[in-house]
Amino acid sequence: MPLNLDAYWMPFTSNQAFKRSPRMLERAEGMHYWTPEGRRILDGTAGLWCVNAGHARPRITQAIAAQAAKMDYAPPFQMAHADAFRLAERLTQHLPPTLKHVFFTTSGSEAVESALKIALAYHRANGEAHRTRLIGRERGYHGVNFGGTAVGGMGPNRKWFGSQMAGVDHLRHTHDLGRNAFSRGQPEHGAELADDLERLISLHDASTIAAVIVEPVAGSTGALMPPQGYLQRLRQICSQHGIVLIFDEVITGFGRLGAPFAAQHYEVTPDLMTMAKGITNGCVPMGAVACHQTIHQTIIRATPHGIELPHGYTYSAHPLACAAALATLDTYEEENLFSRASSMSPDWEDMLHSLADLPFVIDIRNTGLVGAIELAPRMGAPVGSRAFEVYLSCWEAGLLVRTTGDTIALSPPLIIERQQIHEMGQILSNALRRLT
Repeated sequence: MPLNLDAYWMPFTSNQAFKRSPRMLERAEGMHYWTPEGRRILDGTAGLWCVNAGHARPRITQAIAAQAAKMDYAPPFQMAHADAFRLAERLTQHLPPTLKHVFFTTSGSEAVESALKIALAYHRANGEAHRTRLIGRERGYHGVNFGGTAVGGMGPNRKWFGSQMAGVDHLRHTHDLGRNAFSRGQPEHGAELADDLERLISLHDASTIAAVIVEPVAGSTGALMPPQGYLQRLRQICSQHGIVLIFDEVITGFGRLGAPFAAQHYEVTPDLMTMAKGITNGCVPMGAVACHQTIHQTIIRATPHGIELPHGYTYSAHPLACAAALATLDTYEEENLFSRASSMSPDWEDMLHSLADLPFVIDIRNTGLVGAIELAPRMGAPVGSRAFEVYLSCWEAGLLVRTTGDTIALSPPLIIERQQIHEMGQILSNALRRLT
């Protein structure tokens, strides 16, 4: 019986175009997906930046099955199960030492909402309830809930949904093709762009600003790397003015840059850190917020009796998600996957930059096992038409990539081998050469 495609409203998808020509996946293992027709697809995006250890890892799938048979669900309000505490403790072992507490959610979007609310609650508990303003950054992505959309800075994600939230402003983005095109690793120019926060402080007054949220590497807007010194300067300004600094590490977490988190890779510690995606290797939805001990203790001590933070989710610390996350951490640790991106990055970087002279390529960016190929827009055509043409060509040739606007984004599972990097380069080269 033919599959009926009508009822499912697909997210972030041209539904009409997809349903005219579907791209279906049926199974996955290791570095590959397979289509229903049996065609093998090399995964160049780790699913959606989340399958860091590769697909269908037996340790993880067996842990989920065992937990489902033992206890499928446990309510998280006023009670708990042991794995929630075990997982929080395990996570803190991979975090900067001042981030000692973990609040669980069920997605990256929820992690962002939780971090914003924790920042506001902290200032209130600290006697500064007047600090309510939130600062995001242009071209930032922080999920799709109202708070995350408001502090996010991607125009197409915002325009349909009105003003979202009052009291939000944005830093300038850091993308500078004129000075930083074809950088290898961190761009040399742009640390001074962090000083845009001083402009917003002058405009609004520091006493009104609760938090600044940024992605250390802006993933969904085309893999924008932080300029050298930028994050350090942002940390300095936030500390000087008592502003909570939030790193959204939903994409950069769990080894993507060659360290457990971008905070360690760039040696800059935020006050709050969001994570998701790789926390369970994409197997079960889960997110979390790591919290500085001072913020946690201030909120806890402000309410001697009763509920200190009236916030949470039905599926916070879900037993299946905790089982998946614990098994995922075991896999990362045993296979040294937190550092593997560092050892593979020279080959990855060379492959990407070998494409620099191909038609319409105007920039290539990379760090760890993250890459981006930016193309010149096609005059008179919708934004992203060239990149989507490459996406379709790669799909037909057996490679899954991702596009955002006119940029092709790449983030393979951390288990990728050199031969597979070479294979990706060949497919991308062929697709780019066919562009008009």
